[in-house]
Amino acid sequence: MTGFGAAESENESYKVHVEVKSVNQRFLDLAFHMPRLLNVWEDELRNRIKEKAARGKMDVYVTLVDKREMEACVRVNHGLAKGYHGALNEISDLLRLPRNGDVTAIAAYPDVLVMEERTSLEGCEEVLFPALAQAMESLDAMRQREGMNIQKDFLQRLAELEVMVDRVSALAPEIVEAYRQRLQKMMAELLADKDFDETRIIQETAIYADKVNYTEEIVRLKSHFQQFRQMVATEEGSVGRKLDFLIQEMNREANTIGSKANNAAAAQIVVDIKSEIEKLREQVQNIE
Repeated sequence: MTGFGAAESENESYKVHVEVKSVNQRFLDLAFHMPRLLNVWEDELRNRIKEKAARGKMDVYVTLVDKREMEACVRVNHGLAKGYHGALNEISDLLRLPRNGDVTAIAAYPDVLVMEERTSLEGCEEVLFPALAQAMESLDAMRQREGMNIQKDFLQRLAELEVMVDRVSALAPEIVEAYRQRLQKMMAELLADKDFDETRIIQETAIYADKVNYTEEIVRLKSHFQQFRQMVATEEGSVGRKLDFLIQEMNREANTIGSKANNAAAAQIVVDIKSEIEKLREQVQNIE
């Protein structure tokens, strides 16, 4: 589901700003954009997000302000300083010039004095994790508002599907009667032949009983609609995968009805039913 959440948290040492942007995706895909020194907490950040989200492509942006007074940490490269000093003395002796004893001259040469970068953010997690939690709460609130709109769309499409299923169900007697007449004509032709095949008649009768009767499929399809409606209304937590399964079962029943009906009007309604189920499936990809 799409959404956006942002939050800040700070103490006397750090200030952290977290933004989480989410777009629709079937699985959870996390991408972190933050200072390298925060990578030590990436696994924990990832686990905390997984506790709140199961689907979506999420970009997590973290900015950090280190408010601590930087301590001077300058290291002397002893070997290099001695090397420069020895080289200067050698030049002095070679050219018979007075030796320069000024230490600042040695210190001015490249890499004699090395400034070491601070690599510790001790205590930063005390503001990092609360900022993430607040950003996720903000994101979740936006996703819940979107979820309410999707739920309304689900219920509307289910109502339309039930109307279409009732229409194809109402055609069943007409389809059965048409098939019965065709079978009766076929049996009359077979019985007119003295050498009629009794086994063939039994087979055709058995096929008739199963081929045009799609009552069970109608019942199961309506049951799937009811389960779908209950899930989106009452189920807590992630329901996307459960709804995916119901969508597959709806398609299976619709396909069976279409193959059994063998009627132009019913076939058109089945096409409309499958089209509406596909719209449900696309919308299901937007939720957890």
